[in-house]
Amino acid sequence: MKPGTARKWSTLEPTRRAFRPPSSAHRDLGDTRMHARVPRLVADLLHLLRLLGCLAALLLPAGWGGARAADGSAPPPRAAVVLSLDGIVGPASADYVVRGLAGAAAQHALVVLRIDTPGGLDASMREIIRAILASPVPVLAYVAPGGARAASAGTYILYASHVAAMAPATNLGAATPVSLGGGFTPPDDQAERDKAGPGTAAPADGGKPATPRNAAEYKAVNDAVAYIRALADLRGRNADWAEQAVREAASLSASQALARNVIDIVAEDTPALLAQADGRTVRVGAANAVLRTGGLALVERGPDWRTRLLGVITNPNLALILLMVGVYGLIFEFMSPGALFPGVLGAICLLLGLYALSVLPLSYAGAGLVALGAALMVAEIFTPSLGALGVGGALSFVLGATMLVDADTPAYAVSLPLVGGVAVASLGLTFLIARLALRSRRAPQVSGAQGLVGRRGRVLSWERDQGFVAADGERWRARGPAGLAAGDAVTIRAVQGVTLHVAPEPPAPQAPSRP
Repeated sequence: MKPGTARKWSTLEPTRRAFRPPSSAHRDLGDTRMHARVPRLVADLLHLLRLLGCLAALLLPAGWGGARAADGSAPPPRAAVVLSLDGIVGPASADYVVRGLAGAAAQHALVVLRIDTPGGLDASMREIIRAILASPVPVLAYVAPGGARAASAGTYILYASHVAAMAPATNLGAATPVSLGGGFTPPDDQAERDKAGPGTAAPADGGKPATPRNAAEYKAVNDAVAYIRALADLRGRNADWAEQAVREAASLSASQALARNVIDIVAEDTPALLAQADGRTVRVGAANAVLRTGGLALVERGPDWRTRLLGVITNPNLALILLMVGVYGLIFEFMSPGALFPGVLGAICLLLGLYALSVLPLSYAGAGLVALGAALMVAEIFTPSLGALGVGGALSFVLGATMLVDADTPAYAVSLPLVGGVAVASLGLTFLIARLALRSRRAPQVSGAQGLVGRRGRVLSWERDQGFVAADGERWRARGPAGLAAGDAVTIRAVQGVTLHVAPEPPAPQAPSRP
C-alpha cells in the first residue's frame, strides 16, 4: 500500500480520546454537588409524606363512618317522599316510580306510594315490584283517597310493599289476568242454568272459580298465583285470599282487608298513616328495621315532564301515528329534496314512535308485518305496479297493527278504526300517486329532442332536399322535400339523431269572402 493511501485511510478513522482520570479538583466539585442534592431529596420526601398524611386524615374518618353505618342500622329517614301511582300501570308510571324510589334512597327518605289504579301491564308491574323489593328504604303503599282502588296490578304492588294501607271507602283485588277475566263459566254450570231456564239467577257466592280454557291460560293463572303467594309469604300477609283474588277475581273493601290480614293499616290520610306506622318493624332487604315515622315532613314528588311525555307517546295508537307520519315525511323529503320541513318533522316523529315502541311489550310478528306493509306502500310510490304492492302493503299493515302490542290490558290495545283509517289513507295516497304516474306516462313528451315532434320551425337555408331550420330557439340540420326556401314555415315530423325531418306547413284556409 502506498504511503498516500495509508494517510487517506487514517484520516477516515474516528478520533479516539485517551481516558484521563479526574483530577482532585473535579472530584471535590462532584462531591459538593452530591452533598447539595441530598438535603433537597430528603426535603421533597418529607413533603410528600406530609401530603399523604393529610390525605389519610381526611379519608379515614369517612371510611370509619361508612363502616359504622354498614355495621349498624340504617340512618333514620329525614322525610317522607310521597309518590302517586295514578291511572294505568305502564312504562311511564314504572319509570316514574323506579326513579322516585332511587331518589328517595339517595336521601334516606321513607316512601309513601299513593295508589289509585285499575291495573296495567304485567311487565311494568313487575318492574315496580322489583324496585320496591330492592329498595333500601321502607315503602308504605297507601290506597287513597276515598273511592280509589288497587285492582289487578295494584294488588300485587300492595302485597309487595313493606307496609300496606288503605283509606276508608277504597278496595283492592280482582287480580286475575285480563285474558281470563271475561266472566266465562264452566260448561257444567252453564248447562245447568240453561236447563233451569233463563230466569234462574247465578249462585250468590259467585259459583266455582273460572276454569282456564287452554294451556296458555293455565300457565298464566298458575304463574300469577305463585307470584302473589310469594309476595304474601315475604310480608306475612294472607296468601290464601291472594290466591283467591287471582283465581276468582275476589275483591275486598278496606275494613274487610284489614280484618283478613291482607293490609296492615286503615288510615284517613297520610299523616294518620305515618302516625300508625311509627314503631312498626318491617323487613328491609336482609335485616329488620323499626320505622320512625312520627313527625316526618311530607315531600310531594309528582310526575315530571319526562313522565308526562312518556305517558303520552307510549299510547300504541299515537305511536302508530307517529311512525306513519315519520315514514311519509321522509318519503316526501326524498321525493323533493330541499323542502327540509317534511324531512325534519318525519325524522322527529319516527324517532319518537320508535322510542315509544321500544318501551312497550311488542309482538315481533306484528312489528315485522307493519314494517313490511310500510315498505310495500313506499315501493308502490316509487315503482307503480297498478296497485299490487299498495294493496299488499295495506293488508300487511292492518294485520301487523292489530297484533303490534302484546299486552293483556285493553287500554294498550291498538284501535281498529284508527288502523283502518291509516290503511285507507295510505292506500288512497298510493293509488293517487300511481294514477299520476300513469297519466304522466301517457302524456306526450315535452322535453328533449323528442319534444320537438309536432312543433313549427322556419327554414334558414335550403338546397335540394336538405338545409337548416330554426326550431325552439336552436339551429338544426333538416331534411325534407325539395322546393323549400328560406323563410318558409315547416312542421317537424321526426327527429333522427341531430337531424330533423320536416314537411312544409299547409297554408291556412282562407275565410270565404262576403258578397
